[in-house]
Amino acid sequence: MKITRRPAGFAALAAVGLIAAGCGSDGSAGASSDGPEVLAAFYPLAYVAERVAGPNASVTNLTQPGVEAHDLELTGQQVGRIASADLIVYLSGFQPAVDDAISQNADGAALNVVESLDLIEDAEGDAHEDDEAADDGHGHGDLDEDPHVWLDPINMAGIAGAIADHLAEIAPEHAEDFHDRADELKSELDALDEEYRNRLADCDRHVFVTSHAAFGYLAHRYDLEMVGISGIDPDAEPSPARLAEVQRVVEDEDVTTIFYERLVSPAVAEALANDVGVGTAVLDPIEGLTDETADQDYFSLMRANLDALEEANGCA
Repeated sequence: MKITRRPAGFAALAAVGLIAAGCGSDGSAGASSDGPEVLAAFYPLAYVAERVAGPNASVTNLTQPGVEAHDLELTGQQVGRIASADLIVYLSGFQPAVDDAISQNADGAALNVVESLDLIEDAEGDAHEDDEAADDGHGHGDLDEDPHVWLDPINMAGIAGAIADHLAEIAPEHAEDFHDRADELKSELDALDEEYRNRLADCDRHVFVTSHAAFGYLAHRYDLEMVGISGIDPDAEPSPARLAEVQRVVEDEDVTTIFYERLVSPAVAEALANDVGVGTAVLDPIEGLTDETADQDYFSLMRANLDALEEANGCA
């Protein structure tokens, strides 16, 4: 899967710092463990790794809460941990600094999670996008270039299985524990998938508009149509032609809500919503936690997204 992101700075690649205490998926200090040391590149991967590892491995999230995941810059200390970790769980192309550090420093196993998934190979075109908008680079993005695979619960289940397999090879004495916890998580993810299917099955509309085209995998799984204002790059400035096209979509499809996300300015979404007289709401790509969501997790955020989609699309 080709994933194109804007470059992120990579600080102190050659520096090697002291090894710090383990951190949980929220970036806070975690419990110590005599088992394998696992590094996860950003929140959803850290969440899965923690669930599978349990008490038999320590998991550290490289991306602290409130940090935009694509913009991660590694410290020398983090590079040192990448060099010594037993397993690094990452998404190739999503965080260039992590890719560089792994390729230049990692001695342990590195799991690129996309290799464990059945990816969507064909582009999912935006039927409402005119030629001018498509040519300006700000379309809603092809699914084969969308890195947000974790927004599909079935993909998360695949990631859990892959992490369990890797940990079982590293610490075979705990292999059964790893696989049992992965199976438990898969059951919960299957239930979440079923909840999405049931609650989005009968809706007044199936189009949703979002500032950041991060929801291609979610849309594909649940037969929705995502229209992104700014494409895959959350900081891209949409062209006037693109804004006009999205406004026509909102009017033609009776869209009630323009979605934005917490870690990116809502200014464009709010301005467009004001122009067309519709509301705004949060749809979280769950790339990381913030101060506002520090007490939540993947499942609660996914269910909050489901609530928002159900209300916006008039689902029975």
